[in-house]
Amino acid sequence: MLVLLDRDGVLNLDRPESVRSPDQYEPIPGAAEAVARLNQTGHKVALVTNQAVVGRGDIDKAMLESIHVKMAEVLATAGAHLDDVHVCTDPPGSATGRRKPGPGMLREAMADLDFAADDTIMIGDALRDLQAASAANVKSILIRTGKGKETEANGYGAAAPPVAIVDELKDAVDFVLSEGS
Repeated sequence: MLVLLDRDGVLNLDRPESVRSPDQYEPIPGAAEAVARLNQTGHKVALVTNQAVVGRGDIDKAMLESIHVKMAEVLATAGAHLDDVHVCTDPPGSATGRRKPGPGMLREAMADLDFAADDTIMIGDALRDLQAASAANVKSILIRTGKGKETEANGYGAAAPPVAIVDELKDAVDFVLSEGS
């Protein structure tokens, strides 16, 4: 199975002004260990993240890469890794179909890792994650970290409801491993 993860609010604390440097990357406790469990059980894991902070010119691509190096180091300390990383730097005002809620990055990850939608699940905290999953015909899990509680309270609109709503990534991984979604 392919597990697609959002970044901010799933792997690291979501900051209102975005993560703008490696020093601002604060992992959510237990998230790296949850990714390690997926790796250890043979699941592929890909990151699909909107990073308009680059598209707006707040940081450059080199700084984003530095942030992702820090993320990879944090994951590695728990024995975890990502099999693929997809980033969309489009700002919301000039978004392409790659930017969530569009399905572009999800479809790219599935194609790159050779998985069908039926064998893929998206884990995220925001409505746009659920919408992107729905548009890509992928199941989703909503976690309550980051924007998750607000997303749960506000509903899902036209997006397909998530197959599970859980407190944090560890719980989402428990669901994936027990349900074989």
